[in-house]
Amino acid sequence: MHGMNDTRESDGLTEQHLATLVDRFYEKVRADPELGPVFNAAIDDWPEHQRMLTAFWSSVALGTRSYRGNPMSAHRPHPIRVEHFDRWLSLWRATAAEVLPVEHVDRVCGYAEKIGYSLRYGLGLMDKAGARPLGLPMA
Repeated sequence: MHGMNDTRESDGLTEQHLATLVDRFYEKVRADPELGPVFNAAIDDWPEHQRMLTAFWSSVALGTRSYRGNPMSAHRPHPIRVEHFDRWLSLWRATAAEVLPVEHVDRVCGYAEKIGYSLRYGLGLMDKAGARPLGLPMA
């Protein structure tokens, strides 16, 4: 990787960490029996999707402001069910634990939980079981 943003980091968390997390996570999502069909039907260009998601997570976790999209409108047309969020978050947590420095796992998973909560709310799934955010594990 090259460019100005590569050195962006927040307490040692780098854009490269996030790119690795996004790439590994979406490898799992694409193969997942529950999430794979939803994502594979929705996404035509996986490399571009992964670049966009790396920009999104860099904006969230590092403050790079490199993401310009609208997550709510991007998710609205798809057949997303409330149980997909639990599966998404469990895969995200497992992948974060594999690829991130241990001191950043809870923070990045905390962001994912808040984002999932916002999406569930915005997609009208909040009244369904499992729509409240799970607590972070005790350190």
